[in-house]
Amino acid sequence: MATLARVEGLYNQAIEYTKPADGLAPLLLRLILAPVMIQAGYNKLISFENTAAWFGGSLGMPLPEVMAALAIGAEFFGGMLLLVGLATRLITIPLMVTMLVAALAVHWDNGWLAISDSSSWLANDRVLEAAERKSRAISILREHGNYRYLSGRGSITILNNGIEFAAMYFVMLLSLFFTGGGRYTSVDYYIDRFRNRASS
Repeated sequence: MATLARVEGLYNQAIEYTKPADGLAPLLLRLILAPVMIQAGYNKLISFENTAAWFGGSLGMPLPEVMAALAIGAEFFGGMLLLVGLATRLITIPLMVTMLVAALAVHWDNGWLAISDSSSWLANDRVLEAAERKSRAISILREHGNYRYLSGRGSITILNNGIEFAAMYFVMLLSLFFTGGGRYTSVDYYIDRFRNRASS
């Protein structure tokens, strides 16, 4: 029992030492998510007409221009807010909705995997069938192209466009919803600190 109590004491002491750095995890999540969201929003923004047409056509969304504008606003401006940690909990809500819509409306039918990997236990028929296409593409490139040049920055692959990334981003955003932007690492933290000082 004494040994157990000592181990517990050391554990609690270690946790106390790491508390000043507990804003690091939310910061890292924000720094991973922000450029992804900003880029996604920017891509939709610079081709707004095509985005709206895709929302209304392929995705069958009502009011496609409005839906496209909402997605752009959430991703582009939401990504910027995530970057600095301003209104973090609030902005995760429309971003999570955007990820849910993306997962269900765009990626769901493709299964889990974002990239076709026939060796994965999550591979579906679509992914397994893509392996044959990849093999054929590589064969053509080896016969008629400079395959070493074309694959010099990485192996040739086929996208599956499954829900994997949208699901991961959703979970990361959900985590930020509960933790906030992070102690010492977000504008939110300093705003709360200023408010607390002003009210005391």
